[in-house]
Amino acid sequence: MPAITFPSVPHWVPAPVTQKDIDWADLAIIDFSKAKTPEGLAEQAIVARDAMHKQGFFYVINHGLDQAQVDRMFDIATVPFDQVGEDEKQRFVMNSKATGEYYGYKPQQYWHIANGVKDRIENYACKFSLVFISHPAALQPLLPEIQPFIEFTHRNVLNEVERLLSIGLELPENTLPDMHPYDETNHSFFRFMAYNPRPEEDEAKSGGVWLKGHADHTSLSALWSQPVTALQIKDHDGNWRYIKHIDNALVINCGDTTEYISGGYYKSAIHRVIKPPEDQNGYRRVGIFYFHYTSDDTLLKPLLESPVLQREGLTKVIDGPAPTQEEWRKARTASYGVTDLKKSPTEQGIEYEILNGVQVKHYS
Repeated sequence: MPAITFPSVPHWVPAPVTQKDIDWADLAIIDFSKAKTPEGLAEQAIVARDAMHKQGFFYVINHGLDQAQVDRMFDIATVPFDQVGEDEKQRFVMNSKATGEYYGYKPQQYWHIANGVKDRIENYACKFSLVFISHPAALQPLLPEIQPFIEFTHRNVLNEVERLLSIGLELPENTLPDMHPYDETNHSFFRFMAYNPRPEEDEAKSGGVWLKGHADHTSLSALWSQPVTALQIKDHDGNWRYIKHIDNALVINCGDTTEYISGGYYKSAIHRVIKPPEDQNGYRRVGIFYFHYTSDDTLLKPLLESPVLQREGLTKVIDGPAPTQEEWRKARTASYGVTDLKKSPTEQGIEYEILNGVQVKHYS
């Protein structure tokens, strides 16, 4: 049988790993290879439960793809930015403020960062099923590779993480995966992302912040690990710490949806992106992300049948009526980076906005 030949794309050469002395976050590692026995599954569920309760971040390793497969997707990740002309990009620019959807291109300098400085981030995002929207010509031959990668991340990574988190709440293991189906009721989305270096003037004005501290509005967010040291978590002790690169690993973080349906037991992780260390100056940070939602009609209220929530007395997170996943994701998407934020009168370095009756914080 002849070997499958994939379209040729330029090879992405990642930045060298930083040699600077870095204050790394101490994150748990979930090893899927250990979860193949009942004993291992129970053990990994405890690790996942404790990590999401304490920090809202962890790594996943031994997920089932090899390094070459992931490297190929990073090659593909540069195509929408480097192989598509500006005129064609304009035909696919997102209109998130009007639609509440991220699909298409987010151009650079769309989000406000600080002191008049806008971002240098370019995104290309699409719904989990690529047939629902059209794509630039350069991406068309690559869709047969991108689609199974998306499905793998949804089903084989995030649904498996949700199985562990369900067990952690002492619920049937299919509870959270069933709330995140791979079908038309779900609006999970995939994103290629490029953080481009900024002028030093912008770095000074923004304090080196590339993307303000925030919590994702998703259930879970998955980032395929890459070596540019820029992502930080606001750790459980209140300090910002860097997320370390691990070859062929995913970085998983908890979002608002999981916090709300777990009654606040699982913590939505505050994170930001800042200027990399000096030995990585000038390198572009290329990212591959998958943002996971429940079905659109899911009410974001606690799973009160959980024995964990019952013991902890966790009955609500949101004051007032719980929004649906659709209401929450559209409100957060439409407002992000383009609304006027108010400074917190009690918390230094924090701004906020009110969406669906919920105070959404942003961190410097």
